[in-house]
Amino acid sequence: MDILTSIGELSVDEFMRRHWQRRPFMARQALPNFSSPIDPAQLFAMAASDEVDSRLVSAFDGRWALQRGPIHRLPARRKPGWSLLVNGVDRHDDAMSALLQRFRFVPDARLDDLMVSFATDGGGVGPHVDSYDVFLLQARGKRRWRLSPPGDGGLVSGAPLKLLARFEPTESWLLEPGDMLYVPPGWGHEGVADGECISFSIGFRAPSRHEFLAAYLSAASDSPAGPDPRFSDRGRVAAKRPGELPADLVEQLQTWARTWRPTTAEIDRFIGCYLTEPPPSVWFDGPARPLSDAAFDRAAATRGLRLDRCTRMAWRGMRLFINGECIDPPAGIRGWVRRLADVRSLSAADVSAALANASLAELLRAWYAAGWLLIGKEQG
Repeated sequence: MDILTSIGELSVDEFMRRHWQRRPFMARQALPNFSSPIDPAQLFAMAASDEVDSRLVSAFDGRWALQRGPIHRLPARRKPGWSLLVNGVDRHDDAMSALLQRFRFVPDARLDDLMVSFATDGGGVGPHVDSYDVFLLQARGKRRWRLSPPGDGGLVSGAPLKLLARFEPTESWLLEPGDMLYVPPGWGHEGVADGECISFSIGFRAPSRHEFLAAYLSAASDSPAGPDPRFSDRGRVAAKRPGELPADLVEQLQTWARTWRPTTAEIDRFIGCYLTEPPPSVWFDGPARPLSDAAFDRAAATRGLRLDRCTRMAWRGMRLFINGECIDPPAGIRGWVRRLADVRSLSAADVSAALANASLAELLRAWYAAGWLLIGKEQG
């Protein structure tokens, strides 16, 4: 599938300029004649797997309940008021991965995952706020969405979900298959199924300062640059007040905290690794019977190569980042790896030319062995 060039009646450029991170936008038939690539039975099977992040949300008799997966038993489909949510469906299905790729008009570093929600009549997760951008694409049936502008973020006390205590919607739409609603961060929204339905949520990553610094400082503490001095108090006299913090120890720690400065290169390297690190639930399996180098080269040159659905790959300047690792590729192959990151595949003709470079051939074979790179075109 091609990357979207328009959102409803707006070009992608117009949409990004007018609405992205500014205000909601309702696009009727954003994907004309859209048909869901996934059906309820497939979704239910995913929710039962311990490799998939899923939740069952219900509001029976006015009481909210939340059950986390794996979920092996679901309420009857004729029973109203429940929803099944499955996160990261794009990581488990080629067709859903291809659908997510249509939203790559936003950089991959911001694109997160595709969540699928199945709901019976009246089902939903209540009024809530997201801290990230989201496109709500109707896949099957109908769902009514109501929105409220950013405001009081108070939550319902004691609820198993983060429900807005005050939700005063100002806009409302009934979405049918192919319709899509964009909701910026901070806008309250509530979706309620009008009969049985399936809805897709295309979410975008937006790290907070705290999340980023916590990850960076943790990584920096694991691998400090340069020597790692340790406090010393040789010549200390016997303590008369052992409960008091020693002034020299406090001063030394303060000095270390004030004077520690990471280099720009260290920060840039971490940012690339951080933004391409797969989610904790993702792991890669190499081929059960890996091909020899010669057999790999022949197959790849005949059928092409593509990144695995779960592989995250990006580049900046002369560096390449893939699945949380940093590589400094030789100048002769930078164009190839950038192309692979941008397009997520290489045609058979491209592979034939690329394999002529020994350094690139070695990288491609290693990524294939790790399960990061697959032979053949994307399915679905």
